[in-house]
Amino acid sequence: MARRQVMFTFPEQLIKEPIIYDLGQQFSVITNIRRADVTEKKGWVVLEMEGAEKDIEAGITWVTSKGVRVDPVAGDIVEG
Repeated sequence: MARRQVMFTFPEQLIKEPIIYDLGQQFSVITNIRRADVTEKKGWVVLEMEGAEKDIEAGITWVTSKGVRVDPVAGDIVEG
């Protein structure tokens, strides 16, 4: 089992889409939202992902292909 924290930044057109739910369902990844700020116009989420490393990588690739920006998080500092 691997664990990774990332920050998702959603474009306006994807804010109401169930991206995080779909990520967990399609890639067998456990997701835990640590911090978030979501409004009608913008949204970001610091998300902890847990699962097989290959599933986490596949999930991140899928989320990125949807148009979500993904940045690594180290502690409380967002990199990228």
